[in-house]
Amino acid sequence: MHTVEPTSYVLTILDQLYAPQGPTASSRTHITSNVYRVPLPPHRAPAPGHPQVLEHPRPPRRLELPYSLELIVKAFELQFFYAIIELVSVSSTASSSSASATTTGSVTAEAQTWKSAIIGAGGFVPGIVFNPTQKGLCYLRTDIGGLYRLNTADDSWIPLTDHVGDANWHDWGIDAVATDPVQPNNVYVAVGMYTNSWDPNNGSILKSTNQGSTWTKVDLPFKVGGNMPGRGMGERLAIDPNNNSILYFGARSGNGLWKSTNAGSSWAKVSAFPDPGTYIPDPSDTYGYNTDIVGLTWITFDPSLKSSSGTSRIFVGVASLGKANIYQTVDGGSSWSPLPIFNSTLIPHKGILSPAESSLYVTFANGAGPYDGTAGRVGKYNITAGTWKDITPAQAITDNFYGFGGLAIDLQKPGTLMVAALNEWWPDANIYRSLDGGSTWSPLWEWAGYPTINRYFGLDNSLAPYLGGPLSNQDVSLKLVGWMIETLNIDPFDSNHWLYGTGATVSGGRDLLKWDTSHNVTIKAYAAGLEETAVLGLISPKSGTAHLLSVVADIGGKGTLSENVDVRPNELPSGFLHTSLSTPTKAFATPTYGTTSGIDYAGNKPSQIVRVGNIPADTNPQVALSNDYGATWSANYAAPAPSANAGYNGGTIAYSADGDTLLWSSSGKGVLLSKYQGSFTAVAAIPSGAAIASDKVNGTALYAASGNTFYSSGDTGSTWKSAAVSGLTTVTAIAVNPFKAGELWLSGDGGILHSTNYGATFTALPSSTRGWNIATGAPKTTGGTPALYAAATVKGVTGLFRTDDQVNWIQIHDATHGFGAASSIVLAADPRIYKRVYVGTNGRGIFYNSNAA
Repeated sequence: MHTVEPTSYVLTILDQLYAPQGPTASSRTHITSNVYRVPLPPHRAPAPGHPQVLEHPRPPRRLELPYSLELIVKAFELQFFYAIIELVSVSSTASSSSASATTTGSVTAEAQTWKSAIIGAGGFVPGIVFNPTQKGLCYLRTDIGGLYRLNTADDSWIPLTDHVGDANWHDWGIDAVATDPVQPNNVYVAVGMYTNSWDPNNGSILKSTNQGSTWTKVDLPFKVGGNMPGRGMGERLAIDPNNNSILYFGARSGNGLWKSTNAGSSWAKVSAFPDPGTYIPDPSDTYGYNTDIVGLTWITFDPSLKSSSGTSRIFVGVASLGKANIYQTVDGGSSWSPLPIFNSTLIPHKGILSPAESSLYVTFANGAGPYDGTAGRVGKYNITAGTWKDITPAQAITDNFYGFGGLAIDLQKPGTLMVAALNEWWPDANIYRSLDGGSTWSPLWEWAGYPTINRYFGLDNSLAPYLGGPLSNQDVSLKLVGWMIETLNIDPFDSNHWLYGTGATVSGGRDLLKWDTSHNVTIKAYAAGLEETAVLGLISPKSGTAHLLSVVADIGGKGTLSENVDVRPNELPSGFLHTSLSTPTKAFATPTYGTTSGIDYAGNKPSQIVRVGNIPADTNPQVALSNDYGATWSANYAAPAPSANAGYNGGTIAYSADGDTLLWSSSGKGVLLSKYQGSFTAVAAIPSGAAIASDKVNGTALYAASGNTFYSSGDTGSTWKSAAVSGLTTVTAIAVNPFKAGELWLSGDGGILHSTNYGATFTALPSSTRGWNIATGAPKTTGGTPALYAAATVKGVTGLFRTDDQVNWIQIHDATHGFGAASSIVLAADPRIYKRVYVGTNGRGIFYNSNAA
C-alpha cells in the first residue's frame, strides 16, 4: 500500500475555441483567471486563450450551478464545450542582476491550530450514505473536497480527508463511498479526480477501520473520476452485507466490475460481468472530459438470497443506452444476466432495494448528470415476478423536461419512498413522496394555476445565508429546494430525518413525517462543518472590521460563464466579507458575479476594495468597487460589459496604494489600466496574462511579470521599465511588503526571489526550489521585515511554509492538514496579526491558524 506520486505533465491551452450558438450566444470571448481547464456544463462557451505550458498542473475547478431549461435543452443540440481558465502563473523570472543566495537556511516545524473560515458548503454534494446497522453513522462525499462524517450531536460535518496534500491531491475527488454494515467502523472510498489527462495518476481505494480517522490505500490499475460526468450516480462501491470481506466496485472508462475478497486489500476484475458500459456524453469533445465511458453506475445487494460465502443476488446498473442496462447475479457473481429492459433510452442513476417489498426501485435519466438530463422515469422491479412497473409521478410525466436522480426509501415504513427531479431548472427542483410504493405521489411544491405556486415547506438557510430565502410565497426568483439533486436519503433509524445534496450544499430536515399530515416540512441547509468552495482570491487589509475578504468560483451569480442575459433564477454571490471567521459570513452583492476571480485593496486607503468577475457575457461590468471595506459595492462602468465587449472579464486586478489607479490583467483584453475611474486602456508594454501587483505604500508604483521579464512603473502605469531576469522561467505570484515601499517577492519554478529596490535587483531565498502562491503579513518584530508565507517546495518538501527572516523556514502544514495541491493554494497573510495566514484551497474552502499571536 502506497501513495502514487504525481508526475509533471504538459497542458497546452489552445488559441481559439468557438462561442456558443443559439439564443444566449455572444461574440467570441477569452477566459483567463487564476485557475484553468474547468470542465463546464454543455452550454458554457469556450473561448480563445494564450498558449501556455504549465510545469505542474493545477487541478481544475469544479462548477455546479443551476442552469435554465432552455439552455440545457439547447445543449443537447450542440456539442459540449468547455471554458479553459488559465492559471495566472505567467512565465516570468528573477532579475538579471540577482545572485543565488549563499546562506543555507534551516527548516523547522511549528504546530498550528487550523480552523475553517466559515462560508457554509458552497459546492456539489454528489453522495450521502447512512450505515444501515449503526444509528447516526452517515458519510457525505464531495467531488473535489473530500469526505465528511455526520456529527449527530449537532448535525455538523466532520472532515475526514484534510491530510491530503500536494502529492496525493486527487484523493479529494471521491467517486464512491461504502460504509460497512457488519463492522461499522470500516469505511471505504474510491478516490481519483479525472479519468482524462487532467489527472495523471490511477485511482485508489482508501480504507479506514476507525470511521475515517486514519486511512490505508490500495492502488487500482485504472483511473477514478470523482469530478467526472456521472459522479452523482451510485454508489459504485458496495460491501456484501452477508460477508463484509467481499466488496464490489463499478469502474469507469470501460474497466468493468471489480471485486475484492479480502476486505479491500486487493482487487480483481470480474471477467464474467458482460457490460462495462457504452454511454459517452460527447464523443466529439477534444479534451476528453466528456469522451470517456461513464461505466457502471451502482451496485446493490439483496441480502435475502445468500450462501455460505456471501450474498448470492446482486444488482448492477450500467450507463448504456439502447439495450439492457441493469444486470443481476444469483450465484454470487459467477454469472450475470440482464433484467428486462425498463426503458432503453434512459440510464439507471440509483438502484435501492426495499427488502420488505422484495422490490428494486430505480431512478432513470437520459444523461449522466449532474448537469444534464431532460427526460426520466422511476421504475419498480418486482424481484419475485421479474417484472417492471413504471411508477413515475404523474406531474413529472406532464412536465416532461427533467430526469430523476435522488432516490430514498424508508426502511421503517415499507412502501414509503422519495425521488428527486434531476435538473428541473425552473422554477425549482421538486421532490416527490409516496406512501404506497409509488402508486400515488405528493410533491414538495406545485402550481396552483400558473403563476400561483404552493410551497409545502419552510426554509432555514441560516448556515448558508448566501443561498437566500425565505421569500414571499409567490416569489420564484430563487431556487429554494436546490439543483443537481443526485443523492436523497431517509435515515434508516429515524423516519423524520432526511438529507439530500444539491449543487451548493446539503439540505434536509428532522420533521419529514409532517409531509404526510400537515404537508409542510422545514428544509434546512445543514452546512455546519462543510466547506467546499474553490477559492480564487483572498485579501487581508491593513484596517477595517474584517481581517479577511474572499472571492470564489462557481457558487452562482447573475448569468453564467457564457450567458448574456439573466436566464437563471438564482443570483448567488461568489465573494464574502468575513466579519466573523467562525460564523456564516456576509456575501458581496450588487453586482453579483457567479465567479469572481480577483480582489485587491488600496494600500494607503484600505477601505477601497476592487474585485473582478468572470462572467464573459454578462451585461454588467465585471469590475466592482467598494469604499467601505467591502460592505457595499457598485459597478465600475469604466469597464465595458463583456456582453457587448468580449474579453472584459476575469483575470486578476491590482489597486494602486492611493486608490486612484486600477491595473487589470484581464481574460481577453490583455493588461489594462484605468486612472481616476476613467476608461480602461491597453498597456502595450506588458504581455497578456501577466502577473500583476501594486505597491501598498508608494501610490505610483505598479509591478508585473511575464516571460523572463519583470516590469515596473513609477508613474501609475504611464510608463514602464522592463528588465530581463534570471533564476525563474515561470512566475506564479508577486507579493509586496504592506508597510514598506519598493519591497517585493516573486515566486516561480526556480524558487522565491526578494527585492528591496522596486525590482531593480533580486536575491534568491535559500532552500526554496519551487514557489506557487506567496503572501506577506505582520512582522515578528514591529518595523521588521514582514513574515512571508509560501506554498512552496523547501528542501525537497512541498507544502506551506513561513519565514520571518528571509533565511530560515518554518513548516506550518502538518500530517492532518495538507491543503491539497500546492499549485491551487491561495494565500493572504494578516498585516495586523503576526503568524496569521489565510489559506484558500480548491474544494475545501478557507483555513486559518487560530493560534496566531
